[in-house]
Amino acid sequence: MSTHRLLLVEDNPADARLTREVFEGGRLSTHLNVVADGEQALAFLRREAGFTEAPRPDLVLLDLNLPRKNGTEVLTEMRADEQLARIPVIVLTSSAAQQDVDECYARGANAFVVKPHDLDAFMDLIGAIRSFWLEVAQLPSR
Repeated sequence: MSTHRLLLVEDNPADARLTREVFEGGRLSTHLNVVADGEQALAFLRREAGFTEAPRPDLVLLDLNLPRKNGTEVLTEMRADEQLARIPVIVLTSSAAQQDVDECYARGANAFVVKPHDLDAFMDLIGAIRSFWLEVAQLPSR
């Protein structure tokens, strides 16, 4: 069984920790890398600036409200880059604004998911994302 590689772009350490627990606590072999801002995300994805050995992720979980470069900027740059364009991106954010939903889909997001405030609901949501994207959906080759 191959290891699923994920990149979480999340500036909230608590959300990052909980997400790691869910993804790495299941029966699937997963490796979750975490970066805290949009510039680090692009450097990781492009294997630049301290990330030259970074693995190419199978899936990106992207927060919208990030320091330095926001999630929509990261998504736009990913979709414009031939090497990164086909990596599935799930926008995982606290925003439920319809404008954000529409903008993310227009920029090529594969899913837009609103983070619940309740801890158990958050854990269930991350588990559902893991189940669907790593067990049901077929991901593109690296």
